Amino acid sequence: MNNIILIGFMGCGKSTVGFRLSYRLRRVLEDTDKLIERKEGRSISDIFALKGEDAFRRMETACLRELLLSQEEKIIATGGGLPMRQENHALLKQLGTVIYLRISAKNVWERLKGDTSRPLLQCAEPLAKIETLLDKRAPVYEAAADMIVDVDGKDMEQVLSELLDRIAEREGEKGGFFKESGRYENENFGN
Repeated sequence: MNNIILIGFMGCGKSTVGFRLSYRLRRVLEDTDKLIERKEGRSISDIFALKGEDAFRRMETACLRELLLSQEEKIIATGGGLPMRQENHALLKQLGTVIYLRISAKNVWERLKGDTSRPLLQCAEPLAKIETLLDKRAPVYEAAADMIVDVDGKDMEQVLSELLDRIAEREGEKGGFFKESGRYENENFGN
């Protein structure tokens, strides 16, 4: 399959970048968290509270299996913990090109410090939790990824441009594989 799958830590921009890529490439965006929320009829926070993290992680794997049934080329934004299950690595590779949007703990904290919708950050020391989780997850993200794009210090247009160039290079058709159009406002990615 030739989907583009975005992985990375919470707050790295998977959903935002996915939305912009879907527009630019004229592909449907699927967000695994949103798919699970719709299917379960409740928020991720509620799923964590009622069923626990293990149940949610199994739902993520089931979601990937369902996405494999589609023949349409899509942009897929995943939840931050989805790549942590080893069995998901093979499913991600079957789905398409896996791109890790890499971000520093400091920039995650700057983006998410007021966000109460992230269950894993509802603790006494959220920055320390971010650092611990990111240290654990970064090597897993790297192992699952076909390519890595750093988002720190870049605005949305810079991230999109790099992504499109890297995808075109991977496809062997640099300079014309993707026709970019439209005007996009810049969004700060870590400044």
